[in-house]
Amino acid sequence: MTHFSLQANAADVDSWLDLARRCEAAGFDALLTADHPGTAASPFVELAAAAAVTSTIGLGSYVSNAGIREPILLAGDVATLDALSGGRARLGIGAGHTPGEWDAVGRPYPDVAGRVRRCVAVAEAVRGLLDGKEIDVDTPELVARGARLAGPRPVQDRIPLTLGTANSRLLRWAGAHADVVGLTGFGRTLSDGHSHEVRWRPAEIEAQLEHVAAGAAGRERPPALEALVQIVEVTDDAGARVADRAERLGLTEAELLASPFVLVGTRAEIVSAIAEHERRWGITRFVVRVGAMEAVTSIMSDLNASAPDR
Repeated sequence: MTHFSLQANAADVDSWLDLARRCEAAGFDALLTADHPGTAASPFVELAAAAAVTSTIGLGSYVSNAGIREPILLAGDVATLDALSGGRARLGIGAGHTPGEWDAVGRPYPDVAGRVRRCVAVAEAVRGLLDGKEIDVDTPELVARGARLAGPRPVQDRIPLTLGTANSRLLRWAGAHADVVGLTGFGRTLSDGHSHEVRWRPAEIEAQLEHVAAGAAGRERPPALEALVQIVEVTDDAGARVADRAERLGLTEAELLASPFVLVGTRAEIVSAIAEHERRWGITRFVVRVGAMEAVTSIMSDLNASAPDR
């Protein structure tokens, strides 16, 4: 079964609560918030507000920057959200890439290896705290002494963990430990500190999935695979709509349209592409931005209509 989650952030209370209600009514699996301190709303405050006007939809950050978030604070936010929502919290973690976020908290911006080590350390500590363990860590990447989450305790026995990444080591770690691997398709961070090169060619995607599979070896149930979709457009001429973007990215139109990070075409073509992503890559989950909500709602309706009776 294909699942769609919606990523958005609050601008004002009325529109945010309306969005949460509409997102749930449309059948999205989760409402997710970007976590960029200083440039977006505080994720767990807005998610708690959304929890008050919904009853079934999952709620989580997508994703929290492990480089600037401390495990005890992040675990406390997630556990509180789980308690307030009746067991609907999701935990999303990534290594982070925007230098300004480190500057804002007064920390040096690590190299890739340092960010990866910190991400693993934070993910393991938060997982342990949510499981009721006491955490003692003293490493260059993370220090936590006698950290323990006394309350509130999560409702769920295990809050689902999504690790969002394209890094090879993190993909292997996610394969071994995460519930969901959030495939970003990101390559090298560009000079603006926010944009990225992309790893969207078939061989690049296959290489990423090989790392996940290596990490998941021996697991009874491997993690679900989720793609962060960058472009969604319903159109009768997919090639024309992506031609300029494909040229800028150094891809052919066919490569771009075959990527799970792009859903462009007629509704029938997009439904067919989603089925192909599951067949070829095993990807069954997609995260889309709020601007794509209307289009994706219609696509979900088509997917439900085409699903075989069970």
